[in-house]
Amino acid sequence: MDPFADTLQRLRETFSSGRTRPAEFRATQLKGLGRFLQENKQLLQEALAQDLHKSTFESQVSEISISQSEINLALRNLRAWMKDEKVSKNLATQLDSAFIRKEPFGLVLIIAPWNYPVNLTLMPLVGALAAGNCVVLKPSEISKSTEKVLAEVLPRYLDQSCFAVVLGGPEETGQLLEHKFDHIFFTGSPRVGKIVMTAAAKHLTPVTLELGGKNPCYVDDNCDPQTVANRVAWFRYFNTGQTCVAPDYILCSPETQARLLPALQSAITRFYGDDPRASPDLGRIINHKHFQRLRGLLSCGRVAIGGQSDDSDRYIVPRIILDLQEREQVTQSSPYNPIPGVLEVGGGNHPAEWLSSFSNCPALFPGSNCHQVVKRVLAQTSSGGFCGNDGFMHMTLSSLPFGGVGASGMGNYHGKFSFDTFSHHRTCLLRSPGLEKIYAIRYPPHSPRNLRVLLTAMETRSCSCTLL
Repeated sequence: MDPFADTLQRLRETFSSGRTRPAEFRATQLKGLGRFLQENKQLLQEALAQDLHKSTFESQVSEISISQSEINLALRNLRAWMKDEKVSKNLATQLDSAFIRKEPFGLVLIIAPWNYPVNLTLMPLVGALAAGNCVVLKPSEISKSTEKVLAEVLPRYLDQSCFAVVLGGPEETGQLLEHKFDHIFFTGSPRVGKIVMTAAAKHLTPVTLELGGKNPCYVDDNCDPQTVANRVAWFRYFNTGQTCVAPDYILCSPETQARLLPALQSAITRFYGDDPRASPDLGRIINHKHFQRLRGLLSCGRVAIGGQSDDSDRYIVPRIILDLQEREQVTQSSPYNPIPGVLEVGGGNHPAEWLSSFSNCPALFPGSNCHQVVKRVLAQTSSGGFCGNDGFMHMTLSSLPFGGVGASGMGNYHGKFSFDTFSHHRTCLLRSPGLEKIYAIRYPPHSPRNLRVLLTAMETRSCSCTLL
């Protein structure tokens, strides 16, 4: 028996009825989502603390407030985003109406991860609802406490004729993916991303894939080591390193490494104290399975800072590893860990040469007092996101698209980019039923004169029309 058939049928019937299309209905759903955050803030913070040992600061900054801001932005701009977008015309279409209409895809599936279980669930959901879709939401079964809140509480705030939460692990997700959706939005590992994309291909369903990868941080010789250390440490150990765009290893010269290590030790001590385990600001690994996976990384290289861990508490002290080889496991594995390494590279003015093997990473972070060095790295590399002289602050701007490139993902979202991701951009041209004498120049029998006139009419400075 198919556990999802009835739910999906109900949602499709709702979409076919046109219920989700009016701006008023979309705004009501977004306001309900906002009330969910406001009225259950404490409940969500407790769930995040149980799942990831997240502090109130981290929960507020990276989960709740950023999601609320996304909702507020969508509510302020909803009608403007929905408005038909007029486009330029050529001479042949000057009397016509040409525009792009943003229409909902229909029934969309959002598969969310465990590492930011509120943020990475609600941010795409805002875009899907704003665009007028019916939504099936699959929260991660790994972040159990947050999953429970999303499954039991969130549906009370949304119209359940067009929204549903489904639960389960890999087996249930596999069954869900056998169904046809009109768009699938997945955040997770490249391995599972391939499974999602394969399933979507059977129905020719478009996908947005937000995947992981390695995020190098190049540190130039011309830098203030303590400033770099402060920023690397904060972004690396935020959420215990369980962030897909965290700087997860450092590339620098031996001379810079010698200056950077004591600065990193100083930053870690100031942030988390002499006993980081007792710090309320340092989280924990999500579960014991992931903890055991990370233990395999502890034998790589040479530990320069840190070294302690506790299986029973899922605790790994912030550490720095040296003497890494480029192909060691810690430089190839998932970045979801508090174990950044340092790879020594030669000095000089060509950092992009050392970064060339890290193309298509989710994010790249160069640090230098010389703006030309940062600009050179930007010009000569490829990555989903880029932030010079800091960590993943770029993802806090709703005016910037957030997403990967190549193996780190396809598509993007945040702000209006989310609305566009969940919208079909429909090409529209409305012509007069009259004016047949003018349009007749297209019809056979053709002549050189008619061809010249037609080509002139089709020309435009900004585009070229191919059909009349």
